[in-house]
This record gives sequence, structure tokens and C-alpha cells, in this order.
Amino acid sequence: MPQLEHVSQSFRPAPRSPADHGVYLQSEETGNTYSFSFEALRPGLFRTTFTSQQHPLPPHRSAPVPQQKLGGVRCISSSPTPTSNKISLPDVDAQVSWDNGPPEISLTFAGQDKPIHSDLPHRSYVTDGTGVAHYTRYNAGTLHVGLGEKPAPMDLSNRHFVLSATDCFGYDVYRTDPMYKHIPLLINATPNGCVGIFSTTHARGFYSVGSEMDGMWGRFKVYRQDYGGLEEYLIMGRTLKDVVQTYAEVVGHPMLVPRWAFGYLAGGMKYSMLDEPRACDALMGFANKLKEHDIPCSGFQMSSGYTVAETEPKTRNVFTWNRHRFPDPKGFLDAYHKEGIRLIANIKPYVLASHPEYEKLRKAGAFFTDPATGESATARLWSAGGGESGVGGHIDFTSEAGYRWWYEGVRELRRLGIDCMWNDNNEYTIPNDQWKCALDEKALIKEGDVYSKDVGFWGRSLNTELMGRSSHDATLEVEPNQRPFILTRSATAGTLRYCASAWSGDNVTSWEGMKGANALSLTAGMCMMQQCYGHDIGGFEGPQPSPELLVRWCQLGIYSPRFAINCFKTSPENNSVGDVIEPWMYPETTPLVRDIIKRRYELIPYLYSLSLESHMTATPPQRWTGWGFESDAEVWSNRVLKDGETQYWLGDSLLIGGVYEPGLDTAKVYLPKDAKDAELQYLDLNHSQRYYSAGQWIDIDSKWNESIPVLAKVGSAVPIGLAQQTLAVGDTENPANLPQDHYRGVEIFPPKGTSNGKQYTNTWYEDDGVSPPPAKISVFTVKYSCDEQVVNVEYEEKLQEGFQPAWKGLTVVLPIGDGRSVMFNGAKAEALGVDGRGQGRFRGEIRRGGAQERAKM
Repeated sequence: MPQLEHVSQSFRPAPRSPADHGVYLQSEETGNTYSFSFEALRPGLFRTTFTSQQHPLPPHRSAPVPQQKLGGVRCISSSPTPTSNKISLPDVDAQVSWDNGPPEISLTFAGQDKPIHSDLPHRSYVTDGTGVAHYTRYNAGTLHVGLGEKPAPMDLSNRHFVLSATDCFGYDVYRTDPMYKHIPLLINATPNGCVGIFSTTHARGFYSVGSEMDGMWGRFKVYRQDYGGLEEYLIMGRTLKDVVQTYAEVVGHPMLVPRWAFGYLAGGMKYSMLDEPRACDALMGFANKLKEHDIPCSGFQMSSGYTVAETEPKTRNVFTWNRHRFPDPKGFLDAYHKEGIRLIANIKPYVLASHPEYEKLRKAGAFFTDPATGESATARLWSAGGGESGVGGHIDFTSEAGYRWWYEGVRELRRLGIDCMWNDNNEYTIPNDQWKCALDEKALIKEGDVYSKDVGFWGRSLNTELMGRSSHDATLEVEPNQRPFILTRSATAGTLRYCASAWSGDNVTSWEGMKGANALSLTAGMCMMQQCYGHDIGGFEGPQPSPELLVRWCQLGIYSPRFAINCFKTSPENNSVGDVIEPWMYPETTPLVRDIIKRRYELIPYLYSLSLESHMTATPPQRWTGWGFESDAEVWSNRVLKDGETQYWLGDSLLIGGVYEPGLDTAKVYLPKDAKDAELQYLDLNHSQRYYSAGQWIDIDSKWNESIPVLAKVGSAVPIGLAQQTLAVGDTENPANLPQDHYRGVEIFPPKGTSNGKQYTNTWYEDDGVSPPPAKISVFTVKYSCDEQVVNVEYEEKLQEGFQPAWKGLTVVLPIGDGRSVMFNGAKAEALGVDGRGQGRFRGEIRRGGAQERAKM
């Protein structure tokens, strides 16, 4: 791309009414009017725009402009000089000056002398051909995170990125860019505060995060946007949590996820690609194998082989069924539901020329238009086996014809019994930005003057968002009393208002791939991919995992929001069908994998509680080691921790490490310290009574056939359930005769001796697991203290109307080797003995509605 920068110099106050919360400037040069605005919307949130007649704001932005909510917060505006303005809020001072030519913003926290954010003098806001660029100073040595999904490590400092999305099948987790998501949110985190910058455009762009430097300009950050004007939000917060929560106020909080989605999700392209045995029979055989090996499974990702044509050319035709592989789709879906397994159907937003409805869609205007021919635009698209392609067209979701056809296709799949739509291959890697959009779909927002129909101006990823909305709304129409569940491979900030789940795409089987994926999870969570985000366990492409790698990946994977095993192992001998990863693929590891998956099911109450917390507060379940431990200098200075590859928090309670090389039996883990809790300790959950003080690196014994490092923060708690599938409270149908969710335990982690009068308080959340928003969330609280002989537990619950737990008592689980007794709400809890892991278990009675009932466990 040529560089065509123009820096406007003669800015002056715009002819509009002054406001205490904003600065508005204009410049008229070269026959063009350049406009700049800076507004305070909330105490930590500012909006800035930079436009010209040739660079309008995004007509369909990825997030609506939030209402100003300064409320009773006093906002003081002053003009220190004729070319500067200062806006003061209780915790932030914002300065806008234009004496160097273009406007320059600086943001400073109260009580600090140095700005945490400042624009680059003389070159802050510039037009660049059809697009714009924004230059800011670079805070060297600090942590930069975000941008949706970028290659490891987590720290994005001193690196360059493409802001776009592509189908990067078999990517290198440390080098490939771009990947699948397009979310222009960059957060600069420091011990003294954090600032995020978020752009609302869907247009392609680039971000240099200190990777560019110049003898005159020094080292800087620059965001380059290929098309249109700039709309950015500056988000200030003392911590990462503050910034992420304010970002959620702009783009929307994470969606509710059905409870079943936190179980084991199986998959593999091979099953639906088989002709002999037929795919439906192979899939039923997989379900029978699950029962044979006593492995619970909640969902199956049915790859697009069910849509492959029965006759040549055997291409993938979305919203069709291969009637040889699936002669009775409804009967197959019903049979699978009777096995307790939900179906997740793969759907792709393009139509090959061989598709039976291609001509109808072409004539209706459902595709983009190629201006060179005036006809429907065509491209080479994945069609059959690995690397095989055919000619066809991408659905133009700005067209009423394309959007509605997709809506109707999804609606029919949902009516048939498909439980989740899997929006796949939706990166929109089209070859020409000048293809024309139809712009006649009502779901499309058209604000301001729309002077271009070019897909580059509107942003190719806009179609990813509209595809998500069409899938979401269609499923909601069919089942208005159930929360829509859409899985998406690509995403924008706006897509996540419609798609509740995502994953990191087509990864590769390797030890490095498993390690680097942790960094992707942490940045994804900060960008609202929180609820049900994860990776293909064992690797999607590449060689089969060794027995050791498979076990290690499963051990790590159960401590993430999404646990899925899905793959397409291509090979020269089998390019179409490929191979699969199955839990029983190695007889010597099958018992280990089974126990790991069952532990996943035990953890569902904890994982689901974290998802509800995410929905309410935008706090990601999977968190950086320094999240909540900002006072610990080690988290800011140690590169291993800043890179986010080897350990992370799962909620507030569990610190998860990993083993990322074959043959290793130990792992290093850092235990972050808290300035407010000098006595903070951690407990090794895999060994008897191993307590460690915070603020140190430790070596943890971690044999591959036992466990990865899992440590609990002393004083925390983890709610647990049965090690099997159960029925959610809100499920009205039960074709598999699943048991009620009649058991609830809580694993607590008291100090080794006395708590010295300190009482630890922990809360978890539950709802019916099914209903759409607004969520009706019940709250459960466990408080405990201890001495050398007894652990005293107090339990409270606040149930929402209509939510009646099937469990009638609470089992308190003590750590391995803890021989104390338990008092529960003032009465001696019934001792249930020691389980196979050496944990003492005690049953407490719960009183509901004035009646005392004994647990039936």
C-alpha cells in the first residue's frame, strides 16, 4: 500500500456550542475540512473522532456510541491557552492541545506527574490515502495486550500486526499473523494504571506496537486504518480489570452460554466424511464407544461433511444434507439426543457454483458485485478435501437476499434439532476491496453519508458480524425460551453480541502449540472472548499427539472455559477424510483421559459460575497471573509471566501451571503476592499438605500420568458437581434420561493450622442453565474459619424465584491429608470418609423453606 499521509496544521475550535465535557476542532486545507472531537463519556471513558469529507465515520460501527453517564461526577473544563483545553475528572486529567498543528491528547491519572497516554507531537492524527493513521508515544518496557487474537507471547510490545482475519489453517502459534479475529483493542498495562484504545471500524488495518522507530520521531505506536475516518475510545483504569469492564460497557458484556456447553465437546471431520460405514453409523458408533469407555460427552461438532454432495463434484453445499451419509437427518439427531449428546453443525458463508441454489442466489443479488464485470463476484473457495477448491461466491450479508437466505437456512437446521450453529470459515478473505455491497438489508446500520459501496470501506469483517446476527436471531425465533448458542471461528467486537463461543481455530499438534495457546486465551479474554473460548485439544492439524502430549493437553484443557477435542489430520494418503483424536486412541492412556474428563464434569459448577460472573461483570474466567496482583513487582518485570504462556488463573481460586516439554516431571510456577495480604499462601492440590508462601517461584512435582500443577489460593473455594452429565434445572426435555443435578460439593482450602480468627468468604453463582436474558442468578456463599482440629463452615443461599436446586445438602471437601472435622452451620457435619484422592468429605444439611432435609447422595 502506498503511503499518502497528510498532516493538517491549522486547527481551531469548531463553530458549535461549547461543552464542559468535550473539545471540537476543525481545519480547512487543500479544499478539505478536517474535523476532530474529544468527549468525556464516563469517568474513565473518552471518545475521539477524526474525519474529513473523504474520510467519514464508519456507517456501521462495531459498537454503538454509549450514552454519556457522568452523573454526579464533576467534570471541570478549562482553557489554559488559546490552543489547549483541559478536562478534569476525579481520577483523570485530559489535556487536548493543538499548538503543534494536529491535536494532541494526553491522559494523566490523578496524583501522577507523567501521562499514561499521549499522542505523538506534530503527527498525531493524519489522513493516509483512503484511510487514516493515529500516532501515539510508546511506553517502552510496559505490557501491551489485546488485539483479539494474536500470536504468542501475550505481551504485544515491540511487534507489528495486521488487523484483519484470515483462514490460517495449521498456523504457527508464535509467528502467524493475521489469525481469525479482527478486534482493534490495544491495552497498555503498567503498575501505575492502564489505558485501552479501541477502534470501531470493520476496515482492515495495521498496528505497530513500538516496532517502528525513527531518528526524529523516536519510538512510537501507530494504528493505520485502510478506509474511512477514525472513531476511537480511550479507556482509563487503575487495573486491567477496570479497563476490561469499561470496554464491556462499550461493546456489550459476554453472552449467556447454555450449561451443557461446559462439558466435553467431541468432534473430528472424519466422522461426517465417511461413506462406508455411513457417517450416521460412524457417529452412533462413536457414541457407543463413549459408553463402552465410561466417558461423558455433552456435544459433538459435526463438520461440514454432512453437506457434501453425493455426486460429482463432491463439494460442500451449505444447508444441504448428504442423503447417503444421513438418510434420515431428523432421526439421526433424535437418536444422538437420546445418547445425551447435543449437535453442533458446521455452516460456511459461501456458495460454490455447483451448489443447487447458486443460480437462484446469484440472480437475487445475494453475492458481492464485481465492478469489472458488473456480475456476481467470484473467488476460489475451499470445496472438498484439504487444499481443494472451486469457484463460487461469498454471501453478501449486507444484501437482503443473502441475509434472509442464511436466516432461513439456520432456522430450518434449528427446527430439525441442531443445538448450536457453528459459523465457520467466516473470515471473509475476499481478494478485492472494490467489490460492491448491496446495502439493502435492514439489519445493516447506515449512519451519515454513505458515499461508497466498496467492501473495503464497509469492512469485510462486517459480514462476520452480520452472519453472527442472522444465525443468532434465527435460532431465537425457533426457540424463544432458550438462549441462542452460536459458535464462531472469526469475530469482531460486534460479533460477540451474537456469538457466545469462539476458539482459536485450526491449530497444530505440538508441545509449543499447547504452550502458546495459553497466551491466546488470556488476550482473547480481555477482548470479551471469555465465556466459552478455548482450543482444539491435541491439535487440529499436524501429526497425532503422542500419548504423553495427549494427556498433558487434556490435563491443561479441563481448566479452560471450553474443552473440545476436534481435528482434521490431513495426510497424502487421506486428504479428504483425515484422521481423528479419540480419548481411547491409546489403550495405556484411556483410563487417565477418562478420569481427566470426569474431573472436568466435577468442575462444571465452578466453570459455570465463572461464566455467569463474566456475563455480569466482564471478568474473564481465565486470567493473567498479575490480574488482581498489580502490587507484585515480579508480574511486571519477569518476562515469563508477561508472556502468559506457562501459567494462569482460573477464577480467583485456582492457579494453573503446565508442563510443555516431553519427559519432564516438574514445572516451575510463580505464586503472586498481594500487598494487602502479607500471609497469603497457596496449597498444592496434587500432594498432601504442601503449603507455600506467596511471592516465590517453586518447583512442583508433576508426573505426566498424574497431573499438571494446580494450586489453590488458601482461603478460597471451588463448587463441584457429579463426575457425569446431569440435567440443567431449566431443561424441560430429557431424551437421554440424564440424572438431575442432585449433588453439590465445595472444595475448600483452609490454612494448615489456625485461621487466627479470620473468616474466608467465597461466592458462586447458578441459574437454570437454559433461559435467555435477563439472567435470573442465584447466589451461594460459603464462609469458613478453622483451628487445628475443626473447620467451621457457614453456608447461605439466595435463590431466585423459580430456581429450586435438586441437591438437598452440601458436601464439604477438605484438601488431601487434612484430618480435621467439619462443623456446618453450627452442627457437626456427617463424615463420609476419605475419597480415592485422600480428601476428607463431610455432608452438611441445608434448611429450605423452614424444613430440614437430609442430602440424598
